[in-house]
Parts: sequence; structure tokens; C-alpha cells
Amino acid sequence: MNEIRIADSDELVLSCVEVINALRPHITSENVLDYFHRMQHQNYHMIFIEADGKPVAFSGYRFITHFFTDDIIYIDDLGTLAEYRGRGYGSKLLEYIFNIAREKNLPAVRLDSGHHRYDAHRLYLQKGFNIISHHFEKKLR
Repeated sequence: MNEIRIADSDELVLSCVEVINALRPHITSENVLDYFHRMQHQNYHMIFIEADGKPVAFSGYRFITHFFTDDIIYIDDLGTLAEYRGRGYGSKLLEYIFNIAREKNLPAVRLDSGHHRYDAHRLYLQKGFNIISHHFEKKLR
């Protein structure tokens, strides 16, 4: 029950549009596959959990290498439909990703989170994440 599934087909990715859109409002059934296919070429992987016959939580992550981090997993996305929060789905997805990192002997899992996402921050701190930097962006368009 509430098994983690890998979104490894267009059909499964499309089934996740509602939960993706809850986190990323610009993502719709019309553009999700374009984004997903481009991101797959950048080593993006997506997992999800179903409840009541539909995806209710998802995460997307990448294996990346930086001079400052070595090889790590970077979590791009972690979201749960509002009415399904507080049931441990986010925690379960994070543990799944942590286990992948351990199996590959990676030194860390990293993510960025919007400054206003207090509930998410609480989860990340409970799961052992530390706040280690500020994230900066310069808008060009």
C-alpha cells in the first residue's frame, strides 16, 4: 500500500500532472511531457506515491557533480497534494532517495526550498537536512 513508483513512461508522467501542478503551477498536461523529456536528458528521475487511485505525492531528483559537492543527488521537486499532507508521503519519498544515495555511496543529498515553505522546511530539518547556503538568482527575462 502506498508503494513508491517510478514515472518511467509518458503515461505515468501524465498521470502525475495534478500533483506536479500543485507544486509547479505552470506545468499542465499540455507541457509536462516536453519538460519531462528535456529534464530526462539532464539526468532527471521522477517517483510518486498513489492513494485513492491517483498520484498524491511526487519527487524529482538528479545525479549531479559539482566541484563543491562531488557526486550527489539533487532533489528538484518534492510535493504532496494539500489534502494528503501530514500522512508521511514526503518523508517516504525522501527516505527512498536517501537509500539510493547510500547504495551509490554518495556523500549527500541536497535541495533548495522556497523561503515561504515553512512546513517543508520543518520536514527537511526533521529528516536531518542542514541549512548550508543561500540561493541567489538573477532574472534575465
